[in-house]
Amino acid sequence: MNLLLLERITLEAGKCGGRPCIRGKRMRVCDLLELLSSGATIDEIIADHPTLERDDILAAIAYAAVQTSHAVVRVA
Repeated sequence: MNLLLLERITLEAGKCGGRPCIRGKRMRVCDLLELLSSGATIDEIIADHPTLERDDILAAIAYAAVQTSHAVVRVA
């Protein structure tokens, strides 16, 4: 994984309720992931949000991968 992508993800208490955003903008990681999961392509997202770059969208995917990579322990 390209760790430099993760530097594009910012957390600021005063923006978007402290949720992870792209480069301090008011575009939340979860918003990008929802767009992708609904079938939007990277090119479509960039066309609709011209302040975003391809690496911003890849950063959102990388961030989600990191957040879900922890081990799940089940207790009986």
